[in-house]
Amino acid sequence: MAIAKNLVFHAHTTHIEIQYHYVCELIQDGIVEISYCPTEENGADIFTKALGREQILRHFPKLGIGPRR
Repeated sequence: MAIAKNLVFHAHTTHIEIQYHYVCELIQDGIVEISYCPTEENGADIFTKALGREQILRHFPKLGIGPRR
């Protein structure tokens, strides 16, 4: 997110292709807004992180997963 919000050239970001700067332009133009989403609110974390049982169960409703009927 930091790179997308700040278009300043950084030596360690040279590997990013020019096409990805499109997102930066959208942000600058106010078309797209990005913000930090903590694990407690991010339903996608269930697929990308090793979460505890309680955290997994908390994300289920956000993903449309519920008890069997």
